[in-house]
Amino acid sequence: MLFGFSKPRVQSDTPAAAPSRAWGRSQAKGEWMSREEAIMGTAVRVELWAPEREQGEAALNAVMAEMHRIDRTMSPHKSDSELSVINREASRRPVPLSAEMARLVSRAIDFSKLSDGAFDITYAGVGQLYDYRAGIKPSDEAVAAAKPTVGWRHLILDREQRTLRFAREGVRIDLGGFAKGHAVDTSVAILRRMGIANASVAAGGDSYVMGDRGGRPWSIGIRDPQRDSGVVAVLPLEDTSISTSGDYERFFIEDGVRHHHLLDPRTGRSPRALRSVTILAADGLTSEALSKCLFVMGLDAGMRLVESQPGVDAVVVDAQGALHYSSGLLDGAAAPSQ
Repeated sequence: MLFGFSKPRVQSDTPAAAPSRAWGRSQAKGEWMSREEAIMGTAVRVELWAPEREQGEAALNAVMAEMHRIDRTMSPHKSDSELSVINREASRRPVPLSAEMARLVSRAIDFSKLSDGAFDITYAGVGQLYDYRAGIKPSDEAVAAAKPTVGWRHLILDREQRTLRFAREGVRIDLGGFAKGHAVDTSVAILRRMGIANASVAAGGDSYVMGDRGGRPWSIGIRDPQRDSGVVAVLPLEDTSISTSGDYERFFIEDGVRHHHLLDPRTGRSPRALRSVTILAADGLTSEALSKCLFVMGLDAGMRLVESQPGVDAVVVDAQGALHYSSGLLDGAAAPSQ
């Protein structure tokens, strides 16, 4: 991992639902190639260096196929996904899990324990009551009625038999807290098996940079949550996972209050102390989950959690627009942009 900060610079945002496209730029002894598609409700983009165009095309195809596979498996909106089957059946019987799903549920429970419930895939019991496109939030009475279905201790995971059962009726799970980070991880593994050494894989706010970009570190901008076209910091990175969770991703404002999708599972409401959290870690599953943990836990408790995790760092923008860095990033950190 290589990181530091330079002066903030403006960069364009990637559209949330871009059409599929591919292009390349020829260079000596190889070519930079990219592709972008709308998958999992977000923009998935891959950029890589391939010695041969055929190898690059095959690698791009493989990553997009993997992203679609994970979407088919983990989407709460597809009735035949493994996740949907679990939500329909696990209140009545132990549901057999794929090895991949069993690992993810196990990791989710670990993050719930680590964060004292700030991360909890059973938040879906309350989360399903929100409609961010329509600007609808549940009443206090509806949240109170749904809260008994939320709690990671309702998950009865048999690791040996690889089954999952819910302890009570009405429990639902949603892997949105780290499914995209997991998809980035598995895609990076595919690229490595295919001989790709320099690449960037991004799914919405979750990305991984492999190797370098033309002999230099990849420059990753952290979006300014108060300005759509601005960044608050730029990080030069190599072989690092980056996940950003922000209150600007899915939200609506009612009576001057911002209701966003990063819910506190313990209250069923949106935390308001922070605007964005960026986590750097060795893998996307960890970085995405910890970005959710820190956002919900708040600055002080969240930063203590980050500092306790080896090889993990964070950049936080609080509700007043101030930047905060974990200790591993303090040296040479730039002042926030004005």
